[in-house]
Amino acid sequence: MACYLYSAVRTPFGRFNGALSDVRPDDLSARVITGLLDRVPELDPAAIDEVVWGNANGAGEDNRNVGRMAALLAGLPTSVPGTTVNRLCGSSLDAAMIGSRAIETGDADIVLAGGVESMTRAPWVLPKPSRGFPPGDLTAVSTTLGWRLVNPRMPKEWTVSLGEANEQLREKHAVTRERQDAFALRSHRLATAAWAEGFYDNLAVPAGGLARDEGVRSDSSPEQLAALKPSFRPDGTITAGNASPLSDGASALLLGSPAAADRLGIEPLARIAGRGASALDPQEFGYAPVEAAERALARAGIGWDQVGAVELNEAFAVQSLVCVDAWGIDPEIVNTRGGAIAIGHPLGASGGRVLGTLAGVLRERRERWGVAAICIGVGQGLAVVLENLAVAA
Repeated sequence: MACYLYSAVRTPFGRFNGALSDVRPDDLSARVITGLLDRVPELDPAAIDEVVWGNANGAGEDNRNVGRMAALLAGLPTSVPGTTVNRLCGSSLDAAMIGSRAIETGDADIVLAGGVESMTRAPWVLPKPSRGFPPGDLTAVSTTLGWRLVNPRMPKEWTVSLGEANEQLREKHAVTRERQDAFALRSHRLATAAWAEGFYDNLAVPAGGLARDEGVRSDSSPEQLAALKPSFRPDGTITAGNASPLSDGASALLLGSPAAADRLGIEPLARIAGRGASALDPQEFGYAPVEAAERALARAGIGWDQVGAVELNEAFAVQSLVCVDAWGIDPEIVNTRGGAIAIGHPLGASGGRVLGTLAGVLRERRERWGVAAICIGVGQGLAVVLENLAVAA
């Protein structure tokens, strides 16, 4: 059985300590769920077979299965089950993949998938001492991003910072600072144009008083980007300008079988045509989408020559560039409406964003096939192939 994507929405993504900083992640999730359901008024919420929600943190207000909490806060019947998926940056794309498999196997007819992250509200945590009243100091550890409370058995080369890992990737693939800054500038300009032209009007639902992505800089310039200091090495090339920012936000996707169209009262946007996951050494995580996309394409039965649009989450400009180079595709079909460097990267929500954006871009450009891909910390990548049904028909 086929699985279709019927609808996709997200909140605007907020800056760290920005407009969404006072909004709990479970409330952000509930907001995007209600925003999605508002678009399908014919759907009886009790007909949703499962809520599958992505979240990378889970250490604070997003604890205790935030997917279930969000469903309850959104007013879904208590009979609708919910689960939370953690594949770090790929969590909501993984949620969509899990939901699509359930539909294809006949285990579900309608699945609400998505994800959330409030990187602002991620708490500090203390390691629990092995015995009460330790004589020494304890250090609070931030759960906002990256490795923490690392198992000493992990090889040191695996647990370098995300930025250092991408500096290593930059060295390996000889990607210049100039290319990275140019890629970042393009992201801001395309995102600015997308909002100005109304592309995101149907993909975003206001939350916390925020109506547009807070991190998009319409006035970004080559000179401003070139003036920024390296963030991870004194002689490095990765800066705050050519990497994605810490962000807050949520995304939601409505998946269903072909028969679900009658219950939803809307036609599907696209078919989930292929899925792929890959893994490699943890410090090489930025390159992992390369193989994930190849596997998704193989399962869809198509090649890169048939792909008309790519949405690749821009965790760092350098990892995005090496993936595009490895695929050998036209860079102009990638992130044509801006990417995470401009829009933001709330970890658990980004996969849902790229998949929903891809469906919109395929419709806008009248392309049949598209790829959504994302790199994931600790050496993983995910990808999904969408088929635009309007063109396929």
